[in-house]
Amino acid sequence: MTHIEPEPAAAEELFGNQLPLARTYVSQLAAHGETLGLIGPLELPRVWTRHVINCGLLAPLFTSGSRVGDVGSGAGLPGLVLALSRPDVDFVLIEPMERRADWLHKQVDVLGLANAEILRARAEECTGLNLDAVTARAVSALRTLIPLTAPLAKPGGELILMKGASATKEISAAAKQIARFALKNVRVQELGGGDVGEATWVVRAKVDGLAR
Repeated sequence: MTHIEPEPAAAEELFGNQLPLARTYVSQLAAHGETLGLIGPLELPRVWTRHVINCGLLAPLFTSGSRVGDVGSGAGLPGLVLALSRPDVDFVLIEPMERRADWLHKQVDVLGLANAEILRARAEECTGLNLDAVTARAVSALRTLIPLTAPLAKPGGELILMKGASATKEISAAAKQIARFALKNVRVQELGGGDVGEATWVVRAKVDGLAR
């Protein structure tokens, strides 16, 4: 059996009464993630802190009652984690690969998530979703990610994109895309660190209009 780190204390605060379901999800990742190519073998021993808690740091950033898209959801990071931690928010998990989409469908059934739907499609095929917010993790550089995510958000919607410590440099490199998609108030927010797992950085921006 794959060794998994002890459940961190932050898990209870993050998931509340959904914690048993989060444990089920982690067990599913440990049992099937490597075989299905969802997560690397070296990541499994730190799946709680590096992946689950790390993704859950985004949970407070979404508005209750909103509809949020997760582009390139893969193993459900962050989409499934956020659906577990925010049952008051509806999530659309967008994943083009059949094997990964099948995994996501199975997890939604196993976890009984009424607030998560799966779209097996490329992001470019999903325009018209009119989402309140769009997120993504480990998909591509910001200059490539903006054209994939911004069209999915309604005017006034928000991009909340997980990035690494070089997020500020990525913003500079994406100046043309930021202007093209009329993004406003583009900034980097650092989350976590210390007792709540590895720090993560998110690029946040308001979508002010359509691409020109």
